[in-house]
Amino acid sequence: MFKFRPAVSARLAAVAVALALSTFLQAGCSTSGSDASFSRPFVFGADNFSYPNDLMWVYYKDPETGKFRHRDRKPPPDYSHHCFAVARSARQFFQHARFDPTLPKADEATYRQLIRRVVKTSPRKLLKDDERIVIPGFTNLFTFSHAYEKQLKAECGGAWQSYFQRGHWRMVFPFSRHHQEKTAASFRESIEQNRPPIVHIVQFPQLSINHAIVLFDVREKDGALEFGVYDPYNPREPTTLTFNREERQFYFPANDYFIGGKADAYEVYYSWRY
Repeated sequence: MFKFRPAVSARLAAVAVALALSTFLQAGCSTSGSDASFSRPFVFGADNFSYPNDLMWVYYKDPETGKFRHRDRKPPPDYSHHCFAVARSARQFFQHARFDPTLPKADEATYRQLIRRVVKTSPRKLLKDDERIVIPGFTNLFTFSHAYEKQLKAECGGAWQSYFQRGHWRMVFPFSRHHQEKTAASFRESIEQNRPPIVHIVQFPQLSINHAIVLFDVREKDGALEFGVYDPYNPREPTTLTFNREERQFYFPANDYFIGGKADAYEVYYSWRY
């Protein structure tokens, strides 16, 4: 999703959700995760989509001021602002689908129906192994999305879902260092259970970053936690989200849409509040 144009659209959406929910939600609640666990880890290059959520803008560093600026991408992309839909759908296929390359391939209408079944099954819901939706003729989501990119883009949700994701209420309230420390521990626990958390990373109220990612790995490095990240913008190469233990602060690296630096993080699509 990155930085919206106009950025105030995302801000107003977040405030609207916050006002609707703040009467009965506690602002300081921490990300606790789910007790769910899965039989295998999320594998980058297999369990993510093969296509990107594109950028509306070209970002660049002004050589005179050093500031991060942007200009319109020309021609404009036909698939952008879908980061929440892409991240959520990748998790849904990991959680609710089973790919079986030994079965014969189906026709387009059948695949569209199967895609709809997967994305209509909430990521907050657990299915038994024998209830998983079978996708015939393909080994994994990466190869399936290469063959049926158009159909997946059409069925996995619109850009509006990035603006109105139910967990947006949380970014309006301050993130304490204690909250972020507990959040990092929760992310680590989830990954150790093979449950890849869908994470909203944000700088509020600036919204210089306002984005959804999927965490799939974690390791200790130089007193910090480094989380492996599937970024919907870049399906070919994983990135990292680093938690500095001493500062109790998340850092996201510089890339084509973010200058790099501090960001707050919390999990979404895991309980009725998020």
